[in-house]
Amino acid sequence: MTAGADTATRDALASRLAFATVGLPTVGTVAAVVYSAFYGITVTDIALFLVMYLTTALGVEAGLHRYFTHRSFTATEPVKVFLGVAGSMAAQGPIVFWVANHRLHHAYADTERDPHSPRPLGPGLRGRIKGLWHGHMGWLFEVKTTDWSRHCRDWLSDRRVMKINQHYFTLVLLGILLPGLVGWLVTMSVHGLIGGVLWGGFARIFALDHATWAVNSIGHTWGAREFNTRDGSRNIGLLAPPTVGGSWHNNHHARPVLALTRRHWWQLDIAGDFIRILSRLRLVSNVKYVDTSTRR
Repeated sequence: MTAGADTATRDALASRLAFATVGLPTVGTVAAVVYSAFYGITVTDIALFLVMYLTTALGVEAGLHRYFTHRSFTATEPVKVFLGVAGSMAAQGPIVFWVANHRLHHAYADTERDPHSPRPLGPGLRGRIKGLWHGHMGWLFEVKTTDWSRHCRDWLSDRRVMKINQHYFTLVLLGILLPGLVGWLVTMSVHGLIGGVLWGGFARIFALDHATWAVNSIGHTWGAREFNTRDGSRNIGLLAPPTVGGSWHNNHHARPVLALTRRHWWQLDIAGDFIRILSRLRLVSNVKYVDTSTRR
């Protein structure tokens, strides 16, 4: 098989996986709502949703984003594994996929080579809507794998990270079944098992997916711009809680390497606070903080 054919095969596989990434959590969320309408939603269901959401959101924002993509701090091996596993359970793609596409995003932000720029795709309102759709999740169906290895060579040589990457689908399944197992152990009932799988698994993936994707779409369309960056990145305060601080997107694009997106005391940055706690526990080091003396 030629290199071009091999790349085309990978691109086609990535597109098919996008249907599963978008479709299964959506179906599962509808099932969660319907099931709860008939049988009720319990405190255990809500608790499992929140715990799994926070765990995987930190895996995405502190892990896949700030650690694996931007190398904003140095992690001990246990922390590296936790962030890799938690990020994988979010079901937003293997580590290499996430890192390569996000590094491409920063390298070519809001240009034709940006994987998920919400730039208008045509004239008028229809073009703007098509652009938003593409930036939000349409890009997943058009993923190109050509530049992946060039943009994540640092992790391709890390055997532990590649092991986590290799077991991505197992970890996604773990993230769905684990809350079901906990729900069954807590309630000793089938209802607890089903509720855990539906709410702590599928609905949690659906909610975190769309919170993360909203930073790609809305975060490059509407919101405040504190820094004059070369792209259209924006800050969206309302999205700060569900993105654990990832929605201070203009702050982030101004200084991508920083471990915190907060630039003012009132800006909620749960992932940044999590990294600070890990630093105080000496579980991470070389944390890159903002230098206020050179703040732009």
